[in-house]
Amino acid sequence: MGLGLDTRSVHYNSLLSYPLRSSLSAHFSNGSHVDIPLTEPGLSTENGVVGAYHAYSPSGSAHAKVVFANHGTDEDYRALAELGVNVTGCVVLVKRGGDLPRGEAVGKAEQNGALAVLLYTEGGDGFKKGFERGLVRSGAGDPLTPGWAGVDGAERLDPEDPEVLKRFPKIPSMPLSAEAAQLLLATLGSSPVPDQWRASLPAGVRGVGPGPTVVNFTYQGEKKVVAIHNVFAVIRGAEEPDRYVLLGNHRDAWTYGAVDPNSGTAALLDIARRYDLLMRSGWIPRRTIILCSWDAEEFGMVGSTEWVEQNLANLGSKAVAYLNVDCAVQGPGLFVRATPQLDNLIVEVTKKVKDPDSEGATVYETWMAANRSIDIQRLSALDSDFAPFVQHAGVPSIDMYYGRDFPVYHTAFDAYDWMVNFGDPLFQRHVAVAGIWGLLALHLADDSILPFNFLSYVDQLKHYKDVLSSLLDGSVSLHPLTTAIQEFAYAAKEVEHEAQRLRDVQSTSELVLLKKRALNDRLMLAERGFLDSDGLEGRQWFKHLVYAPSSDLESKLFFFPGVADAIFQAKRMSGREGQAKIQHEIWRVARAIQRAASSLRGEIF
Repeated sequence: MGLGLDTRSVHYNSLLSYPLRSSLSAHFSNGSHVDIPLTEPGLSTENGVVGAYHAYSPSGSAHAKVVFANHGTDEDYRALAELGVNVTGCVVLVKRGGDLPRGEAVGKAEQNGALAVLLYTEGGDGFKKGFERGLVRSGAGDPLTPGWAGVDGAERLDPEDPEVLKRFPKIPSMPLSAEAAQLLLATLGSSPVPDQWRASLPAGVRGVGPGPTVVNFTYQGEKKVVAIHNVFAVIRGAEEPDRYVLLGNHRDAWTYGAVDPNSGTAALLDIARRYDLLMRSGWIPRRTIILCSWDAEEFGMVGSTEWVEQNLANLGSKAVAYLNVDCAVQGPGLFVRATPQLDNLIVEVTKKVKDPDSEGATVYETWMAANRSIDIQRLSALDSDFAPFVQHAGVPSIDMYYGRDFPVYHTAFDAYDWMVNFGDPLFQRHVAVAGIWGLLALHLADDSILPFNFLSYVDQLKHYKDVLSSLLDGSVSLHPLTTAIQEFAYAAKEVEHEAQRLRDVQSTSELVLLKKRALNDRLMLAERGFLDSDGLEGRQWFKHLVYAPSSDLESKLFFFPGVADAIFQAKRMSGREGQAKIQHEIWRVARAIQRAASSLRGEIF
């Protein structure tokens, strides 16, 4: 049934990656061999589901001994080196885990001389035959149009341009099932398994290799420019149509995608239905609401990034907030990530929504009971469509979902049967997500004064400064940061008092409306102050100096990415040079915080 909403479609031409053929066989020391299946049982391309592969992996083949490298981190390779194990010329078997992205796991294997990589996940009981698909490139958006949109007739880099090639690994990789991985692990010998790895491995695994098992590995894929399509539904605001509240979810999936992304898509469609019912009863939002369905998220947030790049000026001056839901339901427990000025709004909304798993309780009450506090994480990761909004455009954002993770992620078992048997049998968690998501948007679209509270941001910045203080010695001064945070705190308190005064005003005179509009603009634009036009060193697309991924993906710092990068780089510099680099990045962050404070104050003198 059509809802009668105003819909739009926007297309881009982007470089995507597809498999052509692959094979893997294991050859054992007793002379036997086995062909290892590379997709789930009963699955074929005739089902319309893509086979198991890593997007943007180069084509290649290898006939070599297998070495197990645990999670494939620098620490893991050091552990192998201590055993005298050299992975040069080998095929490395890596268990997915921790925070290391696939592409980084492949890159580190390449740095250590490997010929190819096999990546597997545990899969959970009953799902050991699943293959986790995914991408192994770096960055967000179309690789051929970095920083601008891939519209018809746009400038495009050559696929062989060094700026393009540096985003892709140089050695091939493929996903492997836990069942196939255990077959290989059970036949490895040579060096013993390091004690710190043993607890997470199946019984009977004796060694890490190299060999004696040899694999014959072949992968052939293709990269090609194809059209992708973003779809939008627009509910135009009555009083401030030029202020946008955006709700987004991607609709592309590696396989059936019951969880990722269709649980989020179902919630977005339900919100559209609910808003349609409100409109039929006479409601029109104060500000414009835009429902966004992104294409090609699984290839690196391509659809959302291209759209943000195309509309950067308008979003920079008119976007109130972006609310993202990727996988609405992965299991039990609510998890939320947000820019801090939205924390209070999230808390208040969860007090109004019935908890899907506890009779008679609200989402807030169950959330508090589970965590003993409201645990809202931040948006530094590059793992869903909020990334271009926060990290490139500086738009206040939220990302939320039920369930921390799920055992059928990116496999062909991510299907309706898993959802009804494990994820959300009664679909009540879906209802809760739609309720929270829709209410957040209603407040942001209808409240006369935007429900932003920057005092939460102040608390976070103070905490980040304290963490840095414990990491750095006195050779690097945090005084610029301390002073900037004090200035920001003063501005946050002043603007909170101003907002409360205007909320208490009953008049709807033109002067009061203008004052509210001016205050709202300052609240909306303050997040843009954390952007730096130069971006992060060597990664200019990332403009946000508080929230973005560090280039050191094993770093424990999830904030101040430029400072985190400098700390990592300083390890390879002389003491004075390294300290100067860290100090410069601290100054950059301090200036960004001062810009945000100035934006909140709204004055230049």
